[in-house]
Amino acid sequence: MRESRSLSYLARMGFADLEWADEQLRVVASLASLDVDDLIAAIPAAADPDQALSLLAILLRRSPEHVSAILAEERHRVRLVRVLGASKGLGDFFSRHPAELSVLADPRLVLPTAEEARTALLDAVGSHDGFASSSGEDGWTALRVRYRALLARVAAYDLEQVDPVAGLDRIAAVLADLAAAALEASLSVARTTLSTKGLGLWCFERESVADTRLAIIGMGKAGARELNYVSDVDVIFVGEARVDSELPPERAIEIATRLAMLTMRGINESGLEPGLWEVDPNLRPEGKDGALVRSLDSHIAYYDRWAKSWEFQALLKARPLAGDLELGLAYVAATAPRVWSSASREGFVESAQKMRERVTEHIPSDDVHYQIKLGPGGLRDIEFTVQLLQLVHGQTDDEIHQAGTIAALTALADRGYIGRAEQIEFAEDYRILRLLEHRLQLRFLKRTHLMPRDELGQRVLARAADLEPSAAQLIERWNGIKHRVRSLHVRLFYRPLLAAVAGLSADEVALTSVQAEARLAAIGFIDPRGALKHIEAMTSGVSRKANIQRHLLPVMLQWFADGADPDYGLLAFRRLSDSLGDTYWFLRMLRDSSGAASRLTHVLSASRYVGQLLQKIPEAAAWLENEDELRPRTRAVLDEEMRAIIARHDTQDAAAGALRASRRREVLRLAISSILGIITVDELARGLTDVTTVLLTGITTIVRQPMPSGDDGIEFAIIGMGRLGGREVGFGSDTDVMYVYRARSAENQNAATHALAIATEIKRLTEDNRLPLEIDIDLRPEGKNGAVVRSLDSYRAYYARWSLTWEAQALLRARGLVGDESLIHDFEELADTVRYPAEIAEKEVREVKRIKARVENERLPQGTDPLRHLKLGRGSLSDVEWLVQLTQLQFGSRIPSLRTTSTLEALDAAVAADLVTEADASVLRAAWVFASRARSAVTLWANKNSDVLPSDRKALDGIARLLEYPPGSATTLEEDYLGVTRRARAVFERLFYDA
Repeated sequence: MRESRSLSYLARMGFADLEWADEQLRVVASLASLDVDDLIAAIPAAADPDQALSLLAILLRRSPEHVSAILAEERHRVRLVRVLGASKGLGDFFSRHPAELSVLADPRLVLPTAEEARTALLDAVGSHDGFASSSGEDGWTALRVRYRALLARVAAYDLEQVDPVAGLDRIAAVLADLAAAALEASLSVARTTLSTKGLGLWCFERESVADTRLAIIGMGKAGARELNYVSDVDVIFVGEARVDSELPPERAIEIATRLAMLTMRGINESGLEPGLWEVDPNLRPEGKDGALVRSLDSHIAYYDRWAKSWEFQALLKARPLAGDLELGLAYVAATAPRVWSSASREGFVESAQKMRERVTEHIPSDDVHYQIKLGPGGLRDIEFTVQLLQLVHGQTDDEIHQAGTIAALTALADRGYIGRAEQIEFAEDYRILRLLEHRLQLRFLKRTHLMPRDELGQRVLARAADLEPSAAQLIERWNGIKHRVRSLHVRLFYRPLLAAVAGLSADEVALTSVQAEARLAAIGFIDPRGALKHIEAMTSGVSRKANIQRHLLPVMLQWFADGADPDYGLLAFRRLSDSLGDTYWFLRMLRDSSGAASRLTHVLSASRYVGQLLQKIPEAAAWLENEDELRPRTRAVLDEEMRAIIARHDTQDAAAGALRASRRREVLRLAISSILGIITVDELARGLTDVTTVLLTGITTIVRQPMPSGDDGIEFAIIGMGRLGGREVGFGSDTDVMYVYRARSAENQNAATHALAIATEIKRLTEDNRLPLEIDIDLRPEGKNGAVVRSLDSYRAYYARWSLTWEAQALLRARGLVGDESLIHDFEELADTVRYPAEIAEKEVREVKRIKARVENERLPQGTDPLRHLKLGRGSLSDVEWLVQLTQLQFGSRIPSLRTTSTLEALDAAVAADLVTEADASVLRAAWVFASRARSAVTLWANKNSDVLPSDRKALDGIARLLEYPPGSATTLEEDYLGVTRRARAVFERLFYDA
């Protein structure tokens, strides 16, 4: 019974291995000549009692006199158990150097000041006038031992704090001071090592080394005095000769470079005493490829000419850490104005966002949800937002030029850029996340930012941080923090924009219009003043609509800013809100469906084509709530609706108007679904083809309404040509058709007159100013000079006597769309005799090639770059289509699979028939699909039909986004298109002209 109670008691104390602990407690007490109860009384202080007990046993066996001296006094005994339970890394250090346990016996445990830390570490290496008395490995070992002894003192103080969250700022500052002192001491050892013969590859005169100025600039957390227990210390080295010396500048930079290398080696290279932490110089100009040390003038020249925006953001926390203080201060003074003006640089926000994205992309997928620093809702989210706010508003306000995150949050609140409540809440969350990071790193003195995945590790962390009593409660609290922090960017950056114009409550931040415009400009709005007017119009007043908009717009502004054209997106949203804002379903959808609101901002900021159509069909916004509503409607459903429309309208014009409205609605549905990636390119082409075909079917039906006799005396059909015939319609594609009729009971002349009247009415009733449908009949016999409508016999006679090769080529994509089935069948049979000749003469092949060359030379608009024309350019649509069509003309009569109106299907058939290799076909297919997608994207982006890939970078970026490239991909899109068409052109010339 006594044993079970004992084990139960040990479990409550936090031990994991109960029987081992019961035995080990007696062993340790015996080794220390200590009463077991006195030892047990100290155990609750340990985050990991098993670890503390194990380390105590090791230390007692290795150096009983040093350990027993500490354990003899209760206060020191509890302190030692607390340190060992929180840090195996420090336990291992004391095991290597038990004499250093004396740091825990100080009756008045205080944190070292910056000067005390510097003096202690310089004394450890015997530094005098910048040169250490010890050199190489001996000096670095002495430095590392003294550093870790001071670190143990800091850890002991930290772990004894009543409120470690409130005390975190001071601990982080002391850790940064320790790092600075360590770099100073290591530099002192480096000077001695570099000026002593036989200690390395390099040796310089002591006087030359003394005349070399080297400043070590701290970046990131070290620069901001908010360092972790084990962080990479980001640095930049600045070197030059002393002003009064005769040392040549080149020689000074060479010596400074060797000093920098040895200084880093003294900190992080393995040795008798393990390295301390990584010194990372990769934020220097040109990164890893740049010189390790530059002069001050060289740094400034680089920042003025070559630096990217993110490099200035990295400099925001810069301060001298070690070395020549005067030179370091000169560096900071020279770079500061450039830092605080960097937000006005072109592409500033884009650059900052890319840097943030790169950090996220490099997180292994298995680690994302365990990342305290880099993951969603982690420290980096807070730091990025604070820095962005500083850089935007720091251009005109020196008061927010703060290096530390907490200090910057306070300054931003003091100056009215963020709310006091937000500042307090997120400063607290930031400190808690930092505390968790500290305790994780302290445990093994290893750099880590990952929450433990096992329950034991989480429980130890909970006890070490003294935040929650159990692992489950700690994880619950951490998840809550992550959720709050994820909304940080919106709450701190976007919501105050509304307060600038919307008259929100007194506790809201009130930015001036100038400040709000600066913030909008920083996130990508070209016309921030206009954007503010839209925000004001939507959020002012006390209506329910305005209240909902005030809650939504902070989030939606972020989504608009993420789009390619936030200005137009916001304008289109305002117009839509004006149309629908008072309707219940629209307000409910925006409020309750974040998916719908996100989709809406996406499509509005991506496409003027969609924006204009939504303005005309605002009720279509309801589709965004349900993805199924965005999928293309089947041909059967479209046909059924078409018949219903015709049945319920008494006049042709009314029915035609309803059919055109139906077309606009379905085209909008397809445009939205294509932008959101819901449908494939093939589904889009088929969907647009079906929508056009159904419209033509409906219009033809109402035009040919039965006469009183029940028969108009003719058969009539519409033949689809070009992309319509090939079921390859895109946004902005022409509607190429031909009309054919055949007299039945009507006289020939009356039949021709009636057929022409039908065609004329079809053209009139399909005209749509809201979404133009240009019916093009130029591919008919004799082109623009030919009859608008021909009888089947007339087509037969013409093709038998006068048909040119280009007309046979045009028929390769002819497909019956609308009309009498028997007439369509007979026309397609006639077309087959022309487009798939039993034999094609060599001169006709030459004629095809001649016409293609002529088209390239004459039809390309003047001044257009042939490399950028999506239809007629080199390696673009026409190259692929002409090659495929020539193959069909030559072999279609013998190979049935080539008899298709689809370009890609015909290309596949050519591969199957060994007429084209799969490698060549793959190149051609890629170019055709790329050009087709780009052509549609151009129309979606600008709401204008164009066959030219624009050179304007904003337009190119918008088109790239529609083609599913990441933001800022204008150049990548351009390079990809030119590359794929260049390869296609090479294949085309070899197979078309050279064959």
